[in-house]
Amino acid sequence: MIDGTFIDGALVCRDAWKEKKFKDYNFEALGAPPAAGYFHPLMKVRSEFRQIFLEMGFVEMPTNNFVESSFWNFDALFVPQQHPARDVQDTFFVSDPAEATSFPPDYLERVRTVHSKGGYGSAGYNTEWSEAETRKNILRTHTTAVSARMLYKLAQQKEFTPAKYFSIDRVFRNENLDATHLAEFHQIEGVVADYDLSLGHLIGILHAFFNKLGITKLRFKPAYNPYTEPSMEVFSYHEGLKKWVEVGNSGVFRPEMLLPMGLPENVSVIAWGLSLERPTMIKYGVDNIRDLVGHKVDLQMVQANPICRLDK
Repeated sequence: MIDGTFIDGALVCRDAWKEKKFKDYNFEALGAPPAAGYFHPLMKVRSEFRQIFLEMGFVEMPTNNFVESSFWNFDALFVPQQHPARDVQDTFFVSDPAEATSFPPDYLERVRTVHSKGGYGSAGYNTEWSEAETRKNILRTHTTAVSARMLYKLAQQKEFTPAKYFSIDRVFRNENLDATHLAEFHQIEGVVADYDLSLGHLIGILHAFFNKLGITKLRFKPAYNPYTEPSMEVFSYHEGLKKWVEVGNSGVFRPEMLLPMGLPENVSVIAWGLSLERPTMIKYGVDNIRDLVGHKVDLQMVQANPICRLDK
């Protein structure tokens, strides 16, 4: 006869365990699986992208400030103050605190001048430039605001040294919500600063980057962007859809953005970006972005989705 299957504190304290007969332990039996957390598909794909950037020698930028001033988000990038992207229909404005107060004063004046009067070989926009507009706080609409801060910091060094930066973090836009758009999403961005970089360097690094994703068929289409010239949309051939689909945007930062920072005239900066959600939806077969992010997410999907290998 078996009196017990386990020893508790009372049995030990009274030495009563010596008088009981216990069931033999089966050390080959499997225990109950411990409860554990699971990585969301977005985090799995993010980890893959991050590893690719690190393998290519990039340094991760600090992106922990979701609230940004209009100066760093728009004006430092040579985006005109009359641009529609700066309207409430596209951007979330912060009410408290409504304004930023700290800017590099000399740099602020150079940005004001290149916008309103031109400079560095540019005619500028020849419009009035409002400091009140540039002080407005917003939820950042792109991580390029962080790139601008990092490039300005790089320009303040006594001697310029080439740099490669990347970031993967959330941005916010006043979008109409549907199956493919949310007001909050992730932007992946790569930036390279070096002497005499050209469009050929940009195309070459885009091929190297997307090859690591398993994407080998690329096409490039001219595009417009206020802070890059030339600018290109990046297309890849989708074997499943049997057509070319857009996978990112890229370009060479304009002198009107770089020279007011204090970077040398022969330094060029190439950059590209894409979303994190789109490749994640393709990788895991998700048709509606609201099934990937938000209150409709199926927790069983989070637990059961496989590991991510972007090159497979």
